[in-house]
Amino acid sequence: MRLVIVTDAWHPQVNGVVRTLERTRQELLAMGHEVLIISPQSFFTVPCPTYPEIRLSLTTANGIAGKVESFKPDHIHIATEALLGMAARRYCLSRQLPFTTSYHTRFPEYVNARFPIPVSWTYAYLRRFHNSGLGCMVATKTLRRELEEHGFQRLRDWSRGVDAELYHPRKRTDLGYGGPIQLYVGRVAVEKNIEAFLKINLSGTKIVVGDGPAREELENRFPEVKFLGAKFGNDLAEIYASADVFVFPSKTDTYGIVLLEALASGLPVAAYPVMGPIDVAGGHDDIAALDDDLEIAIKKALTCKRTDCRNFAEDRSWKKTAELFIENILVSRKEVLSFSKAA
Repeated sequence: MRLVIVTDAWHPQVNGVVRTLERTRQELLAMGHEVLIISPQSFFTVPCPTYPEIRLSLTTANGIAGKVESFKPDHIHIATEALLGMAARRYCLSRQLPFTTSYHTRFPEYVNARFPIPVSWTYAYLRRFHNSGLGCMVATKTLRRELEEHGFQRLRDWSRGVDAELYHPRKRTDLGYGGPIQLYVGRVAVEKNIEAFLKINLSGTKIVVGDGPAREELENRFPEVKFLGAKFGNDLAEIYASADVFVFPSKTDTYGIVLLEALASGLPVAAYPVMGPIDVAGGHDDIAALDDDLEIAIKKALTCKRTDCRNFAEDRSWKKTAELFIENILVSRKEVLSFSKAA
């Protein structure tokens, strides 16, 4: 199958959306599919207000058209709802081309955290955006139920995976910090609720891996915390494996790939009992502690066995994620075709 994936989130951004699309593309190519990524790298961009690391593409449906039509895809998938995704949607609708979408980020809550825009307004836009496609792929059952309550239709489950070879307990080493080492990995931004973690008064060392608009402020306010910046590959894998507990303070993430990376590294998880942690590790008290009191969650997680964490993550591969992506496309196209024939 020849696939076009349109996304506003791509390198050099570092986030779960980019990682999901990048790993899915790699697996699709290995499966024999041909994949074209249309991203901001192909267009003139401007920095996103309040988040300059994110670049917004200034293009139109016609700008999308040339790239799509020269590739001659069998299917188009629109991964994001920002300017590039909007242009791709207009292009598909104007030419009556079938397409699917995916919902990666709780965009209404993120926007509301930065601007006085009612969450209901943003959901209305997103509902119209995603309901115009053949189907919308979502990472978890909890997110699916939430979106159904907001009127989203034709939702498809699309799980996430982890590179269990890269992230492995055998990479544990001495980081040179006093334990227990409490680790956060991810964007350093207001919506991640990192402050709730950093304010907790526990012995040991807190480490923050990642970058973002809130980093400078948090570094100034919490000088005892080790801010290591963005890390990748084996460097990141060593940090995961060498910590004692992974702390996930976000209450807005739809999944949290970092949770699987931590577990694959033998690192137990401490988090709030919300979407993401509940879907990844809820009901597994042997690998994760979910509590409305994050300090209690951290203390509980420190008692988990690292071998149990590793065993849990080993079966969650990116290959399965890519296979489900293709299955969702085929099922969505088949259902629409069946409906058209019946009509």
